Parts: sequence; C-alpha cells; structure tokens
Amino acid sequence: MRRPEAFSLLRPSCLALIGALLIGCQSSGNVRPLNTAQTVPAETALALPPPGGPSIVSVVEHKRGNGTEQMISLYTSSSVPGQNFLKVQFLGASGANPGTGSAPYSMISENGIIREAFGAVPGVQMTRSTTYLQNSYGPFSYAAGQSGSGDTCIYGWQQIRSSRSAHTQARNFGMIQVRLRLCDERATERQLLAIMYGYTLVGTLDGEIWNPFGSALGTDPTLGRPGNPIYPDENGYRSTPMAFGYEPARPEIQSRVVRPRSLQPKAEEAPVQLPPPTGPRVPLPDGANGLTQPDMSAVPLNGQTRAGTATASGPTVPLPECIGDSAMTAACRR
Repeated sequence: MRRPEAFSLLRPSCLALIGALLIGCQSSGNVRPLNTAQTVPAETALALPPPGGPSIVSVVEHKRGNGTEQMISLYTSSSVPGQNFLKVQFLGASGANPGTGSAPYSMISENGIIREAFGAVPGVQMTRSTTYLQNSYGPFSYAAGQSGSGDTCIYGWQQIRSSRSAHTQARNFGMIQVRLRLCDERATERQLLAIMYGYTLVGTLDGEIWNPFGSALGTDPTLGRPGNPIYPDENGYRSTPMAFGYEPARPEIQSRVVRPRSLQPKAEEAPVQLPPPTGPRVPLPDGANGLTQPDMSAVPLNGQTRAGTATASGPTVPLPECIGDSAMTAACRR
C-alpha cells in the first residue's frame, strides 16, 4: 500500500525536472557580456577637456543601475606607467539600468582619495594641495608630484552636488563625481592644473529632482537700480568706486643727438709737426745697391742742423765723411 503513495510523491518532481530539461534544450545559448561597458564615440563624451588641452583617445561607457560612468582616455606623453584620463560619474537616476549594479553614493573621504591618487600614478610621490580652489562647478582639490625622470603628474578630484539645504525641498539629489589624471614630460604643475579649471560637463541628469547643481543663482540686485553705478574692471564689472578720469596727452619731447663733425685742419693752421725719431741713426754706405748717400746735412735734429750741438736722445753716430782720412776736414773738427 505504501508503494503507490511514494510513486505519487515522486511524480511532480520528475515532471518538473523533465520540464527544465526541455526548456534548456530550447534555449539559444547566445553569449552575452556580464556588464554593459562598451566603447562609444568621442562625440558622446559627457565631459570635454578645455580647448587646446589633451585630445580624447577613447571613451568607455558603463551603464549602472543608478547612473552612467565614463572613462575618457586622454593623450599621454609621459614615461610614468598608466594612461591619462578624465573620469565622470553621473549618479542619481535610480532604476535607470536595473540588473547592472549601482555605484556607491558616498562622499569623498581623505584616505580614500589618497589611495586613488597613488593607484592612478604609480611610482610617483604625490603631495596633496592644502590650498582652497574653486572652478565654475564649485570647490575641488588635487595632489601633485614629480617622477624620477622629471615628469610632472597631478590627480584632481571634484564632487558636484547641491547644498544640503536644497535637499529639504525633495529635489537636487543628483551627484557628479569627476577624476582627472594627467602626467606630462614637459608641462608644469600650473599648466596641468589649468585642465581642472577648463574642462566642461556636457551631460545632464533627467528630472528636476536629480539636479546636482542646485537652484540657479538670481541676478545681482544692484542691476538696474538707480544710485548704484557699475564700473568696468579687468575681471568683469564691479560696483565699488574706482579712480579714473580724463587727462590730456602731454607732448612728447624728443631729444636730438648732435654728432660732432670730423676734425679737419684749417687752412691758416700750420701742419702738425711729427716728433723726431729716437735712437741711433745708422746711415747707408756709399754705393750700396746702386744708391748714392743722401745729404744728411739738411735733416733737422730736434729743430737744429747737423752742425748744432743738440742731438737726438742716445749716442751720436759720426757721418761717413768723418771716418778715416777725411776726418781732418774743417767740418769734422767743429
């Protein structure tokens, strides 16, 4: 009597097993990826570097249950391992992509962001900046360092989210996380930091309750109000008084350079007398090289003739006619 009862209990389980086998045989067996990460065109990037900045190499998009994440690879010219990138996460669209998992919806922590910086720039000692900085989307910060080969690297981070006071209105719950990794062999820290000031977010979250920027600021109450002049300034317009006025241009005094004329001797001036030669005077012998001995009696020595007593500095050398038998002449005895 017990055997029929046992058989009746086994029948539903056997039927379920047979049904599962039949369903398995009817499946297509197609392979599908475990996640939804895929490469998208650069035109669909949710953030763009500034004009003249590093160019976009590729964009990998990952759809999540509470938003979208994009890894935007940038041009890299550095010996530091790794790829330059601009990473953006748009969080807040709850249930937009069910079954793909959700990104953590948490604030930036000090320890967590330092681990990110060292992981993104391996082998470089990074130092966190303690200066308060702010771009068009709000406050941000960064860490910078220099590799052993002289490459400069920065890792910047920013969390764009409306103030807590706006959350009481049951809206503005969206959040945008931004990360920037840049290493360059020629750029300076200031040049790389300019990317954090110049990047542009071109994506948005659907729905008013997911606005991450908060309520729009109103116009300045001084605009259009009488008695509130607005003065021009280099950085825009300001309402504080500034000193300016009109001053006539003063004539420019140009000094003329007078160059002296070249020194030329006048007609009534006597020619410049050259100083007499110094040292002994050695005459040429008679008939040397077919030349005759010149008459030296007319050559002045210190303004006097040969017969004078004044001579040039140094020993006196007798003339050739006073050497030998001709030394007894009257001219030589004087």
